[in-house]
Amino acid sequence: MSKLSLDRILQSQGFGSRRWCQELVADGDVTVAGELVTDYRASFETTGLHYTVFGDEWLFRAHVYIALNKPADYECSRKPSHHPGVLSLLPEQFTLRDVQPVGRLDHDTTGMLLMSDDGAFIHAQSSPKRHVPKVYVATTHDAVTPALVAQLLKGVKLHDEPAPLSAIVCKPLGEHQLEIVLEQGKYHQVKRMLAAADNHCSALCRTQIGQLPLALLNLAEGEWCYLSEAELALLSPA
Repeated sequence: MSKLSLDRILQSQGFGSRRWCQELVADGDVTVAGELVTDYRASFETTGLHYTVFGDEWLFRAHVYIALNKPADYECSRKPSHHPGVLSLLPEQFTLRDVQPVGRLDHDTTGMLLMSDDGAFIHAQSSPKRHVPKVYVATTHDAVTPALVAQLLKGVKLHDEPAPLSAIVCKPLGEHQLEIVLEQGKYHQVKRMLAAADNHCSALCRTQIGQLPLALLNLAEGEWCYLSEAELALLSPA
């Protein structure tokens, strides 16, 4: 349990500078537990604290853990160059509290993207030492054949990798679609592996991280949600 003044609470949640948050309170734009508060020096226990800013309801969170169903043509960058950034799909204050993507998906890749402002969580989820499986559905230009599946399971050599890279699981889902499970998380790995196997990836969607499937979250493209403790636990390897 921790107790903070209201201006510090709002600042920690990404609503602006401390001075700006003081003005929000003084202007009558903030309620706590359903009661209008105009004294920014008023202090509150942060655990389970419900408040509103401009009428929008919020729950105090020391850190945020988010899953986004990423649409195509969004960049996983805080400073996008050619397409909108994924942060533009989230509330503005998440940018101010330094929420960032956990790893990256290409601008044309869709599906499950984790985001957080917890540096330890981001590092742990990004570390190849954890061997967290990630499940992708790839649409291929040429037909999926038993030979292609066998080659991806056996391993293909990429020009900048010292050893062949292989899929943990690879199975056809249709004539031009396959499911592929990887642990390594190398740059453009699915696309490069398919190219090395003499095929081409025309569309790619990440459908699961660890034991947490995107379908469980019931998110349309562009939608996001906070992850519960139970959902966070599913992000670990089996």
